[in-house]
Amino acid sequence: MPRDIIEWHVATDEKRIPLVLRRGDSMFETTINRETLEPIGLQISSSVFDRVKTCDNHCDFCFIYQLPKGLRPSLYLKDDDYRLSFLYGNFTTLTRFTESDFERVITEHISPLNVSIHTFDPQLRASMLRNERGAVSLRWLRELLKQGIDVRGQVVLCPGVNDGPALDRTLAMVLDQYASITTIAVVPLGLSKYNPESNLRVHTQAEASRVLEQVDQWRAVFMSALGRPLVYAADELFLVAGRDLPARDYYGDFEMYEDGIGMIRQLEIEYRQIDAVFSAETPGFFHNADVAHRYGADYSNNPASETGLRRVVEPIDISNATLGSKRVIFTGVYGAAALHSVIGKMPEGVRVVAVQNEFFGGNTAVTGLMTGSDINRELRLVSDDEQVFVPDVCLSAGRFLDGMTLDDLIRDILVVPTDGHALRRIVEG
Repeated sequence: MPRDIIEWHVATDEKRIPLVLRRGDSMFETTINRETLEPIGLQISSSVFDRVKTCDNHCDFCFIYQLPKGLRPSLYLKDDDYRLSFLYGNFTTLTRFTESDFERVITEHISPLNVSIHTFDPQLRASMLRNERGAVSLRWLRELLKQGIDVRGQVVLCPGVNDGPALDRTLAMVLDQYASITTIAVVPLGLSKYNPESNLRVHTQAEASRVLEQVDQWRAVFMSALGRPLVYAADELFLVAGRDLPARDYYGDFEMYEDGIGMIRQLEIEYRQIDAVFSAETPGFFHNADVAHRYGADYSNNPASETGLRRVVEPIDISNATLGSKRVIFTGVYGAAALHSVIGKMPEGVRVVAVQNEFFGGNTAVTGLMTGSDINRELRLVSDDEQVFVPDVCLSAGRFLDGMTLDDLIRDILVVPTDGHALRRIVEG
């Protein structure tokens, strides 16, 4: 019995596929005969057939702990499953990783994997994860790298905790013992107004600027020693620091896009119709799970539930849409900064509304976390003759994160793809 979609594809990669089927209380056997690579005509509703490995860490910076009460239960599920790391780009801390998991990853070459590192200091990592196993679980990282597994690391930077000298020690350890790691993403923590931890705070402009200088220094070190920069800073750090974004070459092949690294530059590439590096998905903190499986299966159900921003609401085909003379683009605060950076001066009749996220509060400013209630607040200020556009990334299974749907909005809006091509069509009319 396959445990997940990975084993399913291995088991069905044959010309003759025997199946045991159950219909009600009846069981019967059949065989599917097919040509090589021909689809077998079955759709899978979930990518994990057994139980998802949930997270037993209690990180004080975890955004799920900062959600208000009363949201749909699926939003509160935390996973720490290496299979979802491979399939969807979710991050695993490896604290629940086992010998059996390691053997399977190596045998089946389940790669790439995304690993939350935060720090290599054992005591500090255990403290940040609030889990004693956090002090030793990165031993698996070393073994995975030895076996040639592609690992992308992440450091969620908390001011006064794992930044400054602690970040220097982390990156020095990468150079000394983990140099074969593919990339390290340095991202700032996000805080909502529901954050229960008094010791956590957001980065100041000066702190964000110092982090960028630190990352630049280490990129130079890695380039000199390894021939590649290895460490990347999130777009958000540049926005907070008030610094211009790096040139396209900074991002390589945009492999850290899903960590918020290169999103704005990729938007510009698409907007200016430059040859795009790739057709980017549009994840936010709650990872977009509506992606085609790398083996070609047609399914979209991340068992880590609706922590995926699945674009079930079909966006309009902006190329054929009838656009009004007055057009308003709703986006998050960071999204607005990105749009102004990409577009520059807005043409007459087009404006951008930066929707303040009062629902989550704190420094929540990404477009993917816009809620229906905040959008409704801004819709009350829009004139009747203005056409309102909202990016599809803020909708999951037809709902905003606060549970509202498009029918709950006080007026009609147009849901459009979150990419530079759609943006150009809106701006140019």
